[in-house]
Amino acid sequence: MNETNHSRVTEFVLLGLSNSQELQPFLFFIFSLLYLTILLGNVLIILTVTSDSRLHTPMYFLLANLSFIDIGVASFATPKMISDLLVGRKTISFDACLAQIFFVHLFTGSEMVLLVSMAYDRYVAICKPLHYMTIMSRRVCIILVFISWLVGFIHTTSQLAFTVNLPFCGPNQVDSFFCDLPLVTKLACTDTYVVSLLIVADSGFLSMSSFLLLVVSYTVILITVRNRSSASMAKARSTLTAHITVVTLFFGPCIFIYVWPFSSYSIDKVLAVFYTIFTPILNPVIYTLRNKEVKAAMSKLKSWYLKPGQVSAVIRNVLFLETK
Repeated sequence: MNETNHSRVTEFVLLGLSNSQELQPFLFFIFSLLYLTILLGNVLIILTVTSDSRLHTPMYFLLANLSFIDIGVASFATPKMISDLLVGRKTISFDACLAQIFFVHLFTGSEMVLLVSMAYDRYVAICKPLHYMTIMSRRVCIILVFISWLVGFIHTTSQLAFTVNLPFCGPNQVDSFFCDLPLVTKLACTDTYVVSLLIVADSGFLSMSSFLLLVVSYTVILITVRNRSSASMAKARSTLTAHITVVTLFFGPCIFIYVWPFSSYSIDKVLAVFYTIFTPILNPVIYTLRNKEVKAAMSKLKSWYLKPGQVSAVIRNVLFLETK
């Protein structure tokens, strides 16, 4: 029994996105550029929200936390995937594989709940505007963010519990660019039918319940907005369009991968790239290009850091510290 429970596999082989050696340098350049854009875009949003007092509101507080989670979603596997594009045999240790499983479900689970919190924030702002600052107090915002991380942690812990005790003694090739839980469990040297059902039920419950809550929330909000025609409602419609776009882009691939059981591995790879790379890069674009307040704050931040003499002052301070 002890020997069966002990994993004999010390590493997994990641088959990656493509077997074409000619395509590897091109993919390396593209995904390196995309990952750098993700980091710069989301860090810029966090800096903008924290530095401008006009953006110290519940909506932008939740947006800054969304950007932080998006950095995590993009970083749990993308740097490893980019480095693997330069090597022939793409391997990952057993412990690192479990770490990827832990972080992907931590960040995606937290993001699902945070998106529900952002929908609730918009519901209160549009349907109960006179009580908005009372209901969405700073304490409530912190609690909502804490709940999102707590749900993500509980979700990923339960997912990892299904995998960590499985016996891995033979095949070790994962047909993806990271350790995707459904693919890893299929490599276990035992019948994983029940485990696969539990994984789908766990991820499916969180994904579908969050998605249904979002659908109900935005339906109520859209009905409220449709019955009003003021200028403020036009701004609300613009914000809602951004939120609904983000929700669709994020939940679509997740639901298809973890809830729909008949998708092929090649389709799963494309969808995994979409929610781990393209969604984190699209969120800053969607929220900034359609938001005048954020664009104005970014322009102010840019003018402050790039104003005449500012760069030279920073350089002088750095040189002073080095020679001190």
